[in-house]
Amino acid sequence: MSSNLNANKATKISLFNFTSAAMRAFHMSWLAFFVCFFAWFACAPLMPVIAGEFHLTKDQIANINIAAVAITIIVRLIVGPLCDKYGPRKTYTALLILGAIPVFGVASANSYESFLFFRLLIGAIGASFVITQYHTSIMFAPNVVGTANATTAGWGNAGGGATQALMPLLLGAIVMFGVEKTLGWRIALLVPGIMMIIVGCMYWKFTQDAPQGNFKELRAQGVSVGSDKKGGMAILMTAARNYRVWILFGAYAACFGIEIFIHNIIAMYYVDHFNFGLKEAGMAAGIFGLLALFARALGGIVSDKVATKKGLDGRTKVLFLMILMEGFFLIVFSQMNAPMYAILAMTVFALCTHMACGATYALVPFIDRDALGGVAGIIGAGGNVGAVAAGFLLKGMLDIQTTLMILGGLVVIAASFVLMIRFSVEHKEKEQKLYEEAIQERHRLEQGAAASVQHNNIA
Repeated sequence: MSSNLNANKATKISLFNFTSAAMRAFHMSWLAFFVCFFAWFACAPLMPVIAGEFHLTKDQIANINIAAVAITIIVRLIVGPLCDKYGPRKTYTALLILGAIPVFGVASANSYESFLFFRLLIGAIGASFVITQYHTSIMFAPNVVGTANATTAGWGNAGGGATQALMPLLLGAIVMFGVEKTLGWRIALLVPGIMMIIVGCMYWKFTQDAPQGNFKELRAQGVSVGSDKKGGMAILMTAARNYRVWILFGAYAACFGIEIFIHNIIAMYYVDHFNFGLKEAGMAAGIFGLLALFARALGGIVSDKVATKKGLDGRTKVLFLMILMEGFFLIVFSQMNAPMYAILAMTVFALCTHMACGATYALVPFIDRDALGGVAGIIGAGGNVGAVAAGFLLKGMLDIQTTLMILGGLVVIAASFVLMIRFSVEHKEKEQKLYEEAIQERHRLEQGAAASVQHNNIA
């Protein structure tokens, strides 16, 4: 990324400003991620109905849950470098419109095999997260990039909670019109597919790749953006040689990996373990996802605030603390046998999990600016590796409670590795300089705005 690109990055988040390129990218990227997340997990709260129709066994349900997150690993590794090469606008638009196809496919599935196939393909839209983080990392300056990344990801992640709560209600509404449940869940699943196509068109119309414009035009003007000189594999290999990337890969497996595993199993857990009805289980499960609306942003905000005093090392310590608390409260949640206590423990565990996710991606833009797409892609893929590993662990275990307890212990171990992240003095000084430049730019803009208001008042 060239230095003049850094100078044009937004130094503040103005939520109700829809004119600046940075804020349009902010709003469109979280909306696109929300719709993708909604579609990605739309099947999960309807699984008790779908399992009944296809007469699915415990192993088959586990296979479906693993399939839902497996292919995302590969696609996340690919879309990071694609953003560097073609820009986030083209990449996101393509993912949204092509990703709608398997969503429609799963609604037309007529057997376990066809359902599993389309569920596997739907996993590709989980890569939307990497594009969201890439786009906000390009648009926002170091003083607010942690908050921007965590807020867009958190509001997008809330799609997972919304789908848990809304899909059973949507199915209920369709059934009220006299439609059979076997057809009702299929009609309900058409909704997220249609939403993806609409948002894909909006992304193309309302966003641009970088603060000054799109990558293609900027490169024609001789401006260095993304990684136009490097191939996708070169970008990935640069990122892969950085040991910090792999520690954060593990950290993200421990927070986001656990989060998407919970999205897949939580509604069925409340149905099986506490005898909840479909709507009640959906509401309880919805709490977990909807907390992302503010909790993930909070993780980024805390990281940005601590970084003002403690720099990059402060960001690392925030992440360690969040993952440690997540692991502890996951163990507590696994031991709860009363519904009320289980929901309370899940709420605290959810808060820590979302904040840990936010704190991870508040650190990502500072790892290697020259291979941002590769860094974001590998770490993002870590989340799905964690979810797949958790899925296989559940398959090999007798019950979900034991699985959750073991996962809690593994999360605590992952937290300890975060403390091994170190940055060189030169790296810290370079980042501090960029940070101070962003603060000066913000003050300059605020003084300019104040002077303009004063001039208008005198006039």
